[in-house]
Amino acid sequence: MSTAGASEVSILGVIDEVSRHRAIDELHLLESRAEDRFERVARLARELFGVKTALITLIDGDTQHFKAGPLTSVEKIRLEDSICRATIRQEDTFVVSDASKDVRFANDLYVTANNGVRFYAGHPLFAPGGEPIGTLCIADPVPRGFSNAERILLADLAMWTQNEMSVAQELDRAARVQRSLLPKQLMSLPGFDVAGGCAPAQAVGGDFYDWYPVGEGAAFTLADVMGKGIGAAIIAATVRAVLRSGSRHKEIVGSVDAAASILEGDLDEAGTFVTLFHARLDMDTGTVRYVDAGHGLSLVVFADGRTKRLATTSFPLGVDGDDTRREHRVTLLPGDTLVTFSDGVLDLFDGTLASLDEIEKLVRAAPNAQAIVDTLLALAGSNAPDDVTVVAVRRDR
Repeated sequence: MSTAGASEVSILGVIDEVSRHRAIDELHLLESRAEDRFERVARLARELFGVKTALITLIDGDTQHFKAGPLTSVEKIRLEDSICRATIRQEDTFVVSDASKDVRFANDLYVTANNGVRFYAGHPLFAPGGEPIGTLCIADPVPRGFSNAERILLADLAMWTQNEMSVAQELDRAARVQRSLLPKQLMSLPGFDVAGGCAPAQAVGGDFYDWYPVGEGAAFTLADVMGKGIGAAIIAATVRAVLRSGSRHKEIVGSVDAAASILEGDLDEAGTFVTLFHARLDMDTGTVRYVDAGHGLSLVVFADGRTKRLATTSFPLGVDGDDTRREHRVTLLPGDTLVTFSDGVLDLFDGTLASLDEIEKLVRAAPNAQAIVDTLLALAGSNAPDDVTVVAVRRDR
């Protein structure tokens, strides 16, 4: 009978660990250590409770990972060395007034250490599915009590932390959806080399690029929604869908005007606007017909040494104006490159239009379209202040 009971406990323990590991994996929180949104919670907890240490931790298997709070370079420890091994099994706040006098923890490494933990209070953190995945805990080298009001406050901070973790999961899902909308590869376009890329400043962003076959060539779009985050991403996805549905229009002005008309109410309600470069390439002649709606960040770098900026001639979508959008044309000859990009690219240099000279140099030095995109996205890295999006089209022959 005792053997069966022990086996049942062991099996349940394995199931719990598998569930916890899966929940942590789905949140993608172990892929990076420090995040400001978690550090803010830990900092606030230290100040509110007047303690030396406040930590946000994730528990995966027999390891405790720090998401916020350590004052050293330590990023993880063995769970058996932490009082949080008890907190993770609780439904509510777990308090130890003096760990040195508690037989469960008196011999722990971080209790016996010089100036070690005496007071500890921790609240379990749960994944959206209810799995216990970590703790928000505070600790101090001085023993003390913990009032009911303080318990409630710590629980509130833990709920804040959980909400941030859930937001991260939702943003990750949104980012995957947004990435899925970007073109994976171009249809056959003999004689032309095409590449594009997008690096959102946040998990999701308001920039997007697109391409698809139209007639004897392809349509290209680069758009920039004012703002960042999920709201801007939703509008960007809508703009993409509307422009694609308008591909039946022979004249590209008709496609852009139709998009502006359909989106007028949504853009007005959201208080935002969209700058847009929309073009169609005839691969037989190399002629690019385009409409620029308030974008103004497209260059043609000619093989003969000239450079032409395709300046904007109309207002962005969502901005009232009495102008009439017009179609413009430019022809790409062998060796010529058309590159269009969001204003986040300017921020990679000095943030002004003087950056166009640097972008021209980069385009001329690049052996192909993909190298142009890769170089700019590499400059953006992971700390770009704004979304960075680029489309490059080079005529090979």
